[in-house]
Amino acid sequence: MSLVTETNQQYYQGAQPFLIPATGINQEFTTTFDTDLVFGNFDPNNVDYALNNFKIYTSATGLPGSFTEYTSSYTVTNNVIKVDGSLTINHYLVVQLKTLDGGKYGDSAAGTGFDAFGNTVEENYGDYEYITLNDAIDNFMVGYVGDGKILQNAKKSDVLFFAKRSLQEFSYDTLKSIHSQELTVPASLSVILPQDYVNYVRVSRIDELGIKRIIYPVNNLTINPYNNLIQDSSGVPTQDNFGENLEGTSITEDRWKNANLNLLNFNLLNNFDDFAYWWNLYGFDGNFNTGKLYGLDPQTSQINGWFSMNHREGKMSFSNELANKLIVLEYISDGLAHDGDSKVPKLAEDALYASILYNIVSVRAGQNPNDIMRLKRDRSAKLRNAKIRLSNIKLDEIAQVMRGKSKWIKH
Repeated sequence: MSLVTETNQQYYQGAQPFLIPATGINQEFTTTFDTDLVFGNFDPNNVDYALNNFKIYTSATGLPGSFTEYTSSYTVTNNVIKVDGSLTINHYLVVQLKTLDGGKYGDSAAGTGFDAFGNTVEENYGDYEYITLNDAIDNFMVGYVGDGKILQNAKKSDVLFFAKRSLQEFSYDTLKSIHSQELTVPASLSVILPQDYVNYVRVSRIDELGIKRIIYPVNNLTINPYNNLIQDSSGVPTQDNFGENLEGTSITEDRWKNANLNLLNFNLLNNFDDFAYWWNLYGFDGNFNTGKLYGLDPQTSQINGWFSMNHREGKMSFSNELANKLIVLEYISDGLAHDGDSKVPKLAEDALYASILYNIVSVRAGQNPNDIMRLKRDRSAKLRNAKIRLSNIKLDEIAQVMRGKSKWIKH
């Protein structure tokens, strides 16, 4: 059986047309999208209507521009649409998954408003390079568990556990699990970390040309204190009526937000006061601290800005010159944010099976150590192959970069 089950119209347009076979009520239409239909309500005036990831259109002729949205009563069960009202024979009914532009079927005009599922079609693009975690688990049970196979028996719950653990580990350094968000830094200079955030990869400021300008972490420049204790005149932390320490706002963060960053990136031209401050800090100050004058610190000699992790508030904080600037946050997730629907690249599918097999066998009592070691080596080899495949190395791209290495540098 072919793995591609959608028609070109279903894949590219997110639409599946039906020719109404007879005039009557309570007619049913079975959709065959790879994406399951999500149904909230048939009435556009109902708040739950926004939960639908599709719309229904009808037309007497099927010609472009003749389709109108069907808003009479209908229900959806297991991707089967049951239309309660009367339909006319040889008319057309089209199920249209929602798109980013909001346009209706057969019409180039874009709609308006916001929907909970506004880009169902676009989310389906490129899905063929992945399999879901549930499919991978089912494939493992078929291929590795049973009479005459390497595992005589295995609980599906055990396979699910080790599949999730393997996917988590793969996501950190093997799979293409980098997500990104385009955000505007507000006046508060802080943005909330994504819901599925594990670690950051890169933070960039986007300039007027759309070019990435890398933003670097503050490292040792400043810090976001986790606790901001209120002290008495003797320096002793004070407590409330329940015996818990009282906390206030961070003075460190407040000073950093209002810092004159010219003192860090040495943008001191036409500003004598800043230059004098910098000279006292980095130049000759009576302590023969002259060495810093003759070299720039790479951590501070840049003007793109800085960011820091505010774990106390679950936010990422930025330096003050980034207020109202457009940034892109690239981060790593663990691949399990959506449970069994998590995606596994097909290029790493074999490595996932090898990892599940090794982990199951390694925790069982009475296993031959040689068998465990063999499965461990097999897992490492397949994981290495997956990394090479997913690295997406292209020789012509490498050659294009290396052509610049042949330039002569004059001293």
